[in-house]
Amino acid sequence: MMTLFPKMFRSFALCMTMLLCVVPASAADKAPVLVGLDAEFGVQGSTSAQAIELGLRTAIAQINAAGGVLGGRPIELVSKDHQAVPARGIRNIAEFAAMPNLVAVFGGRNSPVVLAQLPTLHELKLPFLAVWSAADPIIDNGMQPNYVFRLSLRDSLAMPKLLQSAKQRGYDKVGLLLINNSWGRSNLAAAEKYMLAVKNQKIVDTVWVNSRDTTLITQYKKLTDAGAKAVLLVVNDEGAALVREVAALPTSQRVPILSHWGITGGEFFKQAGTALQEVDLSVIQTFSFFSADKQVLARFMKTAELTGGIKRIEDIEAPVGVAQAYDMMHILAKAINLARSTERSAIRDALEKVPEHRGLVKLYKPAFTPTRHEALGPAELLMARYSREGVLLPAQK
Repeated sequence: MMTLFPKMFRSFALCMTMLLCVVPASAADKAPVLVGLDAEFGVQGSTSAQAIELGLRTAIAQINAAGGVLGGRPIELVSKDHQAVPARGIRNIAEFAAMPNLVAVFGGRNSPVVLAQLPTLHELKLPFLAVWSAADPIIDNGMQPNYVFRLSLRDSLAMPKLLQSAKQRGYDKVGLLLINNSWGRSNLAAAEKYMLAVKNQKIVDTVWVNSRDTTLITQYKKLTDAGAKAVLLVVNDEGAALVREVAALPTSQRVPILSHWGITGGEFFKQAGTALQEVDLSVIQTFSFFSADKQVLARFMKTAELTGGIKRIEDIEAPVGVAQAYDMMHILAKAINLARSTERSAIRDALEKVPEHRGLVKLYKPAFTPTRHEALGPAELLMARYSREGVLLPAQK
């Protein structure tokens, strides 16, 4: 009996240990799968972060209603504010990476912040999903393996589209008005590369503005004085000031403005006011809710009314941010299930293998491959204009 008791005790202890191990594992099996969002919530007047969050929450509500991922685990969103400050963005990435069960981070409008985060993302091997920022080096980062995926516009697609649109409208001399940061420089590089193969169109000059400048008219006049018949604009919220200033000029001094989409991520329409009706302005987009697949749109709107109180597509601010985040979240969920794991490198690999997804923006067949981390291409690009009610509508010209 004396020799038997220790054996029985050890067996009992082993069983208890196994049971204790099983309980936490079982609980972990149903623990939420975390997804991060790092965006400019604290930037006054910005609506881009809120748009991305709406798209994510709408997709997550649908995914969770259908049973979540990995056999019943719900997805939960964790949002952080980088306030358009690169150092904050880097800190946020480190904090996200330290969270158990966090599988990926979505990024917002600000390309300079994302570019600053790249070394940290690579070091920590954290999948990053860019759903607004457009600077080419975000994807063309030289890192192997590449943990960054983009479902958004790319500057080397945006600038040719803007230049082509100007040319189609008869403007063979254009000027570039660019924000003085890495996003502006990315656009300049894209424009210069495109122009190497173009005849009968010329960039007469390039001028620079700083973030949060309250007047841009001096730079605008420098371009028109150089002979620009249209101005290509690459700024964010600063664009509203330019519209007000151009509207105040004599009609003969106003030239069309073809804008990158940075202006659509804030209160541009409100800040530009009635001056917008006096200026010929169009803006590049990758998507319009007015031309979305009807079945996908109906499903989106049904859930968006519950998650964000959205009852009409006209009520959706910053539409590309909403749609692109919505599609990317669904693709990520498919990748998580394909990986059968919350292990980040497995999900990174799975993102390259999701075979198909019918989204708001397009049918992805596939969204990504091992050699292509860009989900969108030239076919998705369109020019849009603001209606008198502030709704972005596909442009007729």
